[in-house]
Amino acid sequence: MEISSVTKGLSIYLSRQADSLGRYILEQTLQALIGWVPTVIGIGLRAILYKLMLRADGVVAIEAGVRLCFANHIHLGAGVYLDQGTYIHACPQGVEIGAGTYVMHGSVLHVYNFRNLPRAGIRIGQGSLIGERNILRGQGGIRIGDRVYTSPMVQIVAVNHVFEDPERPFTEQGITAEGIVIEDDVWIGSGAIITDGVHIGRGAIVAAGAVVTRDVAAHTVVGGVPARVLREIGSSSPPSWDSREKYF
Repeated sequence: MEISSVTKGLSIYLSRQADSLGRYILEQTLQALIGWVPTVIGIGLRAILYKLMLRADGVVAIEAGVRLCFANHIHLGAGVYLDQGTYIHACPQGVEIGAGTYVMHGSVLHVYNFRNLPRAGIRIGQGSLIGERNILRGQGGIRIGDRVYTSPMVQIVAVNHVFEDPERPFTEQGITAEGIVIEDDVWIGSGAIITDGVHIGRGAIVAAGAVVTRDVAAHTVVGGVPARVLREIGSSSPPSWDSREKYF
């Protein structure tokens, strides 16, 4: 019984790390051999040898201490930079990061789709920046456009628990995963949280600490908990403090 339990546990673990035992051995071996190597020497080695396990268009820069799972489902555009401590778990349908995009220290891009959700995956456009210690959970699908900047500690979470039945634990009630879309030229402030099902329009700004639970129109500034419109970008002036009741 104990051997059977251990075997089952090992099988589950491996299935959560790579497509097959062969892929697991390849990916773990490469990361063990050169994943820790510092400086430009390590960056150069990884730029060459990591192409054995992931897809990269041109030269990419991957710092030491980056952890990759399901690496064959990762697609990096030319000039992508992954900072130290980045963790990408890209099980189907994968993670795609556009050319010239930076993912900064300690950020987590996590698809982890073992429920066969149809829209799962993370897609980030070109010239974007994912700030330090961001969390992106892509079970419902996350689509981020070009030139999108997120500040430190942002959470973009495309999954939610169902909890409507008071007689059952929420863990037994399933999840929803509608997906999140963030269009081009959006700036998201530090500590903001974007919840499942939200669509943020082009050129919008999300203030620091905001919790966005509804769609955000293009070229608007939103803030607060839950987030509300503060002003439209391009209007003659921002609202005065005397008129803040209009927004809250």
